[in-house]
Amino acid sequence: MSSEPAPAPASASTEELEADLSAATISKKQLKKDARKAEKAGKASQRQQQQQPQAEEADPFAANYGDVPVEEIQSKAISGRSWTDIGDLDEAAAGRSVLIRGSAQTLRPVSKKMAFVVLRQSMSTVQCVLVASADAGVSTQMVRFATSLSKESIVDVEGVVTLPKEPLKATTQQVEIQVRKVYCINRAIPTLPINLEDAARSEAEFEKAEQNGEKLVRVLQDTRLNYRAIDLRTPANQAIFRIQCHVENKFREFLFLENFIGIHSPKLIGGSSEGGASVFKLEYNGQPACLAQSPQLYKQMSICGGFGRVFEVGPVFRAEKSNTHRHLCEFIGLDAEMEIKEHYFEVCDIIDGLFVAIFKHLNENCQKELETINRQYPFEPLKYLEKTLKLTYEEGIKMLKEAGTEIEPMGDLNTEAEKKLGRLVKEKYGTEFFILYRYPLAVRPFYTMPCYDDPAYSNSFDVFIRDTTYEVFSCS
Repeated sequence: MSSEPAPAPASASTEELEADLSAATISKKQLKKDARKAEKAGKASQRQQQQQPQAEEADPFAANYGDVPVEEIQSKAISGRSWTDIGDLDEAAAGRSVLIRGSAQTLRPVSKKMAFVVLRQSMSTVQCVLVASADAGVSTQMVRFATSLSKESIVDVEGVVTLPKEPLKATTQQVEIQVRKVYCINRAIPTLPINLEDAARSEAEFEKAEQNGEKLVRVLQDTRLNYRAIDLRTPANQAIFRIQCHVENKFREFLFLENFIGIHSPKLIGGSSEGGASVFKLEYNGQPACLAQSPQLYKQMSICGGFGRVFEVGPVFRAEKSNTHRHLCEFIGLDAEMEIKEHYFEVCDIIDGLFVAIFKHLNENCQKELETINRQYPFEPLKYLEKTLKLTYEEGIKMLKEAGTEIEPMGDLNTEAEKKLGRLVKEKYGTEFFILYRYPLAVRPFYTMPCYDDPAYSNSFDVFIRDTTYEVFSCS
């Protein structure tokens, strides 16, 4: 039997050696890879350590900005601070420190150290400037906080009023506020259902965008009414309500000086006050009732009761189905009634003077509001004469017939005839405000006084303002 070793072990040793060499090669590559990872991790850790102190460093001006806790605005105390209305900020306020509150209308970051915030209060806007500066007490964190606010958030700003180098086009006030402190009183939700810029656009803006191939968001009436609290913030709506207030106050003031007495008539009554076709009916404590269509009956009761002259500013309800500016279901009526001593022109002259006084008051005191409305809803200034034009019904009919419009004899004027008469009067007399009197008795309510010289006509007149007619019935 041979004693020589088998050759297999020699072959096995070779394979093991090759495996060891391969393992050694892989380990070197892995070590180099791991070393590179470790080096990157070390550098990242070093950078993080360098940045960490800066991030954790307390803001020395943190007290100058932030969200105000709810409990701090629940009438906790009277601070004695002096507030300034944004609308009062003008050149005279330059250099003065002021405290204002408004809605954040525009937020525009310029850089990490600078931003602009436009605040709005009612119809007035002002630009607030934040510039990071240790001298001003403004940090980069404060700038970042201001730009993080959502639009329409309620914000308090304290700062110094300065004059800009160039006129500001985006704000009503021609001053800036260099912000020293800014606090958020109430944050609005990030995305509002209505964008005020969209809601405030005019029809001309939509047409221009369409010509340029752009598509702007149009806020429809249903959306406006669903979010009325936001829609009311548009400049035009703010101006409209102020104009309405001025008209109502001038109405009261003028008639009060003419010895009229203000009254308040019932608005929930047992039957219709002017026929049943346009009345809102309802049930009240088991009894049929209606919403008042007019205070006419109660004004006449007051005259008979010895008041002499009365007026009322109050709601009127009419179940009109027409959807035009001439037919309203609910509106505030300006009504007046007076006892006639000799001639119904006594009423005519007072009504004439009332309207002219209102026109002049608006022109003298409400130019800002009128211009604001005009930007969204363009209109031409009303033309009227110092001495109001008065035409008889027959003179008006004659003008219409000469212009080719046939009117039924002794009939009432329809809408188209009234509009055309308004245009004819403007062309001939240069006025959009005039009075048409001596209407046929048959087209007037039962309580209208017949004319003394011809009972087919009545002591009544209508006031025309452009294409809208305001009916006035004279009774005695």
